[in-house]
Amino acid sequence: MLDQRSTADEWMDDMAAGEPEFAAALDELGRINRLTFAFNPVLSWLDRLVRQTGATELSILDVGCGGGQMLTAIDAWARKRGVAVTLAGLDHSPWAARYAAAQGVPARIITADLFDLDAAERFDVVLCNLFTHHLRDPDLVRFLHWSEDRATRGWLISDLHRHWLPWGVVWAGFRLMRFSPMVIHDSTVSIARSFVRADWERLLAEAGVQAELRWVFPFRWNVGVIRG
Repeated sequence: MLDQRSTADEWMDDMAAGEPEFAAALDELGRINRLTFAFNPVLSWLDRLVRQTGATELSILDVGCGGGQMLTAIDAWARKRGVAVTLAGLDHSPWAARYAAAQGVPARIITADLFDLDAAERFDVVLCNLFTHHLRDPDLVRFLHWSEDRATRGWLISDLHRHWLPWGVVWAGFRLMRFSPMVIHDSTVSIARSFVRADWERLLAEAGVQAELRWVFPFRWNVGVIRG
């Protein structure tokens, strides 16, 4: 079942999903992210980028930002580190910006398909946390080029490792915790759509992009570039 990336659809990607369902799912995903330390791989990578580049100011774009929980975590990280940040999030859902505004997320939220973003938009850092598994392989190869073009100091993709252990834990655990049907469905589909090392090696080779590929806790792959 997990030998190859799944192409099954996630309910959250359905543009017909209503705002109440979307908001409820984002509430639960925020809880899941805290329980699974989902932000740590990104924040640790930002620590490395600041150490290696000496940057004290950064403009950061979070692609597939959802309700903006990652951006809120980055804002807190930046305050602790004394780094001045200008934050932006990109999401195709019309409900993401409304949810982020209601939560007081300190960022500009852009509602658009990522490949339709204004060509003039550039950022020091482009981040993508738990999003690329939503993309089919050809679009993911295109996104690797996109990230290379849009990020001046570095970019990072942090996404799930496709493996039977997290799949089984999520399948059972989310039912016991009585999460919403959307989150229960999408959680295991997300893992089935995600990656093993060979997937990333093949996709990077197809894109002709050189990047660091690192397995990180808990069952994540970090794929990224730091410049300078």
